[in-house]
Amino acid sequence: MHILVIEDDSRVADFLSRGLRAERHTVQLAKNGIEGLALARSSEYSIILLDVMLPGIDGIELCQTLRGERRNTPVLMLTALSTVENRVSGLRCGADDYLTKPFAFEELLARIDALHRRSGQLTEVISLLTVGDLVFDREKMRVERAGRFVSLTARELAMLELLMRYPGRLYSRERILSNVWGVNEDPLTNVVDVYVSRLRAKVDSGHALQLIKTVRGLGYKIDAES
Repeated sequence: MHILVIEDDSRVADFLSRGLRAERHTVQLAKNGIEGLALARSSEYSIILLDVMLPGIDGIELCQTLRGERRNTPVLMLTALSTVENRVSGLRCGADDYLTKPFAFEELLARIDALHRRSGQLTEVISLLTVGDLVFDREKMRVERAGRFVSLTARELAMLELLMRYPGRLYSRERILSNVWGVNEDPLTNVVDVYVSRLRAKVDSGHALQLIKTVRGLGYKIDAES
């Protein structure tokens, strides 16, 4: 995705920029509301991450201006203001979501993914996901390995779909939790490891090529490399 980050705190901006680029997104930075508004008007972005407390033009006014100009880029507001009134003000000005600082980066990624899906910017709907001889039919919610049906639970299907969406991409346990179980799940739980073991038993058992791989200390991925 092409993401515009409008944030005047250089430490936060650097943290966001490095993290998002590590996730293979392209990032444009603006350090105040005036610069951010100019960038938002000059290019098309997948998502705008918008701080509320900005010099020049604050985030509320900036978002209202964009919506008044019929610019519908999804806006995720980032702010240290956590009262109900603050959140309501942010959403009423036209923001699509609201995240209170400090926040977990995995939660930010999950919210970005959710906004991107809801915005309809995924122009190509891929019904079949394929990794090696593993095929996931997303319309039928059916999985086959080497032509044989693999019976999976709803949660196992959700985890497998996440991994197969981008073969080779490494997913941390926290990101899998955020996407499959929701952002409020206890990050200390071992539920991800349990479900990966279940998936391996159903998907990889009996096959010479193991598709689901562990990167020690970092997370999991799926690919057809030996």
